[in-house]
Amino acid sequence: MAPGQKIKAKIKKNLPVRGPQAPTIKELMRWYCLNTNTHGCRRIVVSRGRLRRLLWILFTLTAVCLIFWQCALLVFSFYTVSVSIKVHFQKLDFPAVTICNINPYKYSAVRHLLAELEEDTRQTLKNLYGFSEMTPRRRREAESWGLAQEGRHPRFLNTIPLLLLETGEPGQAREFLTGRKRKVSGKVIHKAADVVQVHDSRKVVGFQLCSNDTSDCVLYNFSSGINAIQEWYKLHYMNIMAQVPQEKKINMSYSAEELLVTCSFDGMSCDARNFTLFHHPMYGNCYTFNSRQNETVSTSMGGSEYGLQVILNINEEEYNPFLVSSTGAKVIVHRQDEYPFIEDVGTEIETAMATSIGMHLTESFKLSEPYSQCTEDGSDVPVENIYKTAYSLQICLHSCFQMKMVEKCGCAQYSQPLPDKASYCNYQQHPNWMYCYYQLHQAFIREELGCQSVCQEACSFKEWALTTSLAQWPSAVSEDWLLSVLAWDQGQPMRKKLNKTDLAKLLIYYKDLNQKSIVESPANSIEMLLSNFGGQLGLWMSCSVVCIIEIIEVFFIDCFSIIARRRWQRAREWWARRTLPAPEATPRAGGQDNPTLDVDDDLPTFTSALRLPPALGAQVPGTPPPKYNTLHLDRSFSAQLKDTQLPPTEV
Repeated sequence: MAPGQKIKAKIKKNLPVRGPQAPTIKELMRWYCLNTNTHGCRRIVVSRGRLRRLLWILFTLTAVCLIFWQCALLVFSFYTVSVSIKVHFQKLDFPAVTICNINPYKYSAVRHLLAELEEDTRQTLKNLYGFSEMTPRRRREAESWGLAQEGRHPRFLNTIPLLLLETGEPGQAREFLTGRKRKVSGKVIHKAADVVQVHDSRKVVGFQLCSNDTSDCVLYNFSSGINAIQEWYKLHYMNIMAQVPQEKKINMSYSAEELLVTCSFDGMSCDARNFTLFHHPMYGNCYTFNSRQNETVSTSMGGSEYGLQVILNINEEEYNPFLVSSTGAKVIVHRQDEYPFIEDVGTEIETAMATSIGMHLTESFKLSEPYSQCTEDGSDVPVENIYKTAYSLQICLHSCFQMKMVEKCGCAQYSQPLPDKASYCNYQQHPNWMYCYYQLHQAFIREELGCQSVCQEACSFKEWALTTSLAQWPSAVSEDWLLSVLAWDQGQPMRKKLNKTDLAKLLIYYKDLNQKSIVESPANSIEMLLSNFGGQLGLWMSCSVVCIIEIIEVFFIDCFSIIARRRWQRAREWWARRTLPAPEATPRAGGQDNPTLDVDDDLPTFTSALRLPPALGAQVPGTPPPKYNTLHLDRSFSAQLKDTQLPPTEV
């Protein structure tokens, strides 16, 4: 290249480039990248190193491609005028349905176990109200009364005597058995009555429970004698049945063939083989339809014709007169892996009636920590699940109470499942269990056991909202032939009809196939948080993702590199000073005539500028002092001019 062209190229390179005045497209693009507000383009030009430039090129091209893609989608969706409609049909899984007779065991099978208890109950009724039990079932009563013996010692009334309390005489009570008055002390607990009395009664019926040493007693009184006698009877009933083996109790209860007369589901016939036995301590043999988790049935239509229809034989003749005071059955709808709490949430079915139950499914999904205090499967709840089924709040509360019962009283309560290495309570082995149970139950109600604070709700659960309607069944015009045919279906002679008060019809179905789902979602997610941050940064600082990457590169990577490089240089200098020997001290030269005068050092040299030690033996020469005898004026000219000479002076 000629010297003139080299000078021209050098000047062009050093002169600033001004936009469209750039002579080439390359220089125009360089000017744009250096002066644009678009992030990323400038970093391509000013970045040092090929790797950084390549990365910034990739980031910028990726951002441009994403912008074009998103904008294209927005444009296409804006100009699209088509409408899409989705119609989705699905089959809903039919829930498990558990049916129990209100009377747990056939009276003819348990009569010999309860004969003494019923005799004491009848004696109490005679002493309290002055009459014997009146019932049309004379045959059963005659057999039951025949078991009583004259002069028999009333064992149950002596264990827990029933008392009659006068409201005007506090601390005084009269025993039903002997009629004598006795003093009662201790805490008084009023139990609610199922039967509401319109008139005011001055007499209150109750019983007293004491600990082993009889120093601590609790008096339970009831506003109605019906509730007092049934509660007293139930305590002794649980004590007796707790000592009966499980297999024997199953045989004493109703079989599936005895309880179920007819069955159909979704228009197809079914029988007892489609039901699974479930033994409940207080309701005897219960039967669950669709209980198999791997073989669940579903329905494709709503309405009573596509649900479960059963006719139940209640058999009122086998009812226990003191244990239950109503006839019918109980039904509960639940999941296949859920324990049926028939005593808590069961729906009662009347006899001689057709009960229709329409269902509507609601699914709930809640968020766990930190959004709510719920548990996924109960594994994080410090309470053992004695029911061995899916976790629920109700299971946790009952399990907690049963474990507290075993811990405090030494035995398990009869109406709940038996924990491992525990036995049911009976006052032959645990004479103090009734007092302990009532005390523990009162503490549970007052939330003093800690169960309510430990147990948590399940995060996901299904709930069926039930709508119940009743109709008289069978009708008067169809009663004769319908009862005869049902009797024939059960293998009885045609001339023998069933009693309609022993039958109940049940229909369970989906009202529609609409399913309501309640799903919790976090109001502030990570995506929304990033979106809000991006909106604020873009609104106030015109910042984008590429800008954030640029900030990270400059303020973190580059700053870290500078700090590290400076620290490395200081470390090298420190190590160099540490390894080299210290230089010897040399006397400084001063003036000869003026010893107080210090001679300045020479100007710094290359060696001194680098702070290198001087060479060995080398001395810096000092400035010599001036010679004062040479400080005289020399003539500027060698001879004096004539016209400037002065005349001689006369002496």
